[in-house]
Amino acid sequence: MQESFKFDKLNFLTAGMPLLTGKGSYPTAFEILKEMNLDGMELEFVHGVRMSDDTRNFIKKTVKEKKLVLTAHAPFYVNLNAREEEKVEASVIRVFETALAARDTGAFSITFHAAYYLGQEKDLVYKQVNKQISKIIELMEKEKFKLWVRPETTGKSTQWGDLDEIIKMSKDFEGYVLPCVDFSHLHARSAGQYNTKDEFSHILESIGNKIGKYALENFHGHLAGIEYTAKGERQHLNLKDSDMNYIDLLKVMKEFEVKGVLVCESPNIEEDAKLLKDTYQKL
Repeated sequence: MQESFKFDKLNFLTAGMPLLTGKGSYPTAFEILKEMNLDGMELEFVHGVRMSDDTRNFIKKTVKEKKLVLTAHAPFYVNLNAREEEKVEASVIRVFETALAARDTGAFSITFHAAYYLGQEKDLVYKQVNKQISKIIELMEKEKFKLWVRPETTGKSTQWGDLDEIIKMSKDFEGYVLPCVDFSHLHARSAGQYNTKDEFSHILESIGNKIGKYALENFHGHLAGIEYTAKGERQHLNLKDSDMNYIDLLKVMKEFEVKGVLVCESPNIEEDAKLLKDTYQKL
């Protein structure tokens, strides 16, 4: 699976182009990443997967030359458990289009917010999400390519995607699906838990023991400061404006020898990505 990616370290990525890019585009963004000694970016397809063939080719060539790492995030309007069949079908296509863009640009992994419970039993929603992820994988196989498909741990209890659900889905589609662990979402979803060394260790132990060590060697995670209520996530914050215990998290990631990517989603994107990388390297 994705044999071209053999990670020897944890890479630190920005969620989208660095803010310093301003009105520039990918050439400027990649220069900024290299100047800041960051390792790459997550392509953010917020409203739809719109990217020309020329742009795809440029990105693929440039990230190879500059030795940068890419991941991709599907558009935010995805709900594999929508009540309307056409919305489910459109969601499958959005995730598949993200996978095509990832393939074309040389990204190693895609992630997406998979579904909402909509008041239904968790088991029923799980089966529906499973069925739709199977369709996404079938579409990829028809196009004869493979990359990691990663439902993301979500920040509210109304959203499908707690840690156990995503680990189970990864086991159901071994070799195709792995978690995207959003540590901030787990912290917010639990209204303040998942923020100690022991709790971070539990997350990584669960993944390593239940899926396999390869899941920690091909890791895809998200991190930001986060504001939350009893109902879960409210908004992202800069790390130092939040209670997110990122230093202990980085210590645990180092102890577990996690390799792959950690994508920073703080509002000050590149500043916190740099903070995370610099902190990690000093540990």
